[in-house]
Amino acid sequence: QVQLVESGGGLVQTGDSLRLSCAASRSTFGGNVMAWFRQTTGKERVFVARISGSGSNTDYADSVQGRFTISRDNAKNTVYLQMNRLKPEDTAVYYCAAGDIYSVRPQQYNYWGQGTQVTVSS
Repeated sequence: QVQLVESGGGLVQTGDSLRLSCAASRSTFGGNVMAWFRQTTGKERVFVARISGSGSNTDYADSVQGRFTISRDNAKNTVYLQMNRLKPEDTAVYYCAAGDIYSVRPQQYNYWGQGTQVTVSS
């Protein structure tokens, strides 16, 4: 069992930056693929970014490529999402997820955090 706790969300203006953190409870965190997804009301959860267990591989949704950076610190059991040049369309609840498969599909992640709200005003 892995428990994930996100933090760092908030209300910002267009063009601002935020850094989300996701702390994992398990010391074997380094073996898990980690990802960030986001969800708006009435819509499905969508892929934002993923990172391999070692941190050597990362991938991004086209909508955030070049603006967002996913990283991890396995010594701290924490994954981060640095979000720069935020846009109103980035407004969503952001979830971190842990799994065994390097996937963009939410169904293939086993553990989820509770979510953190990011709101970008225009």
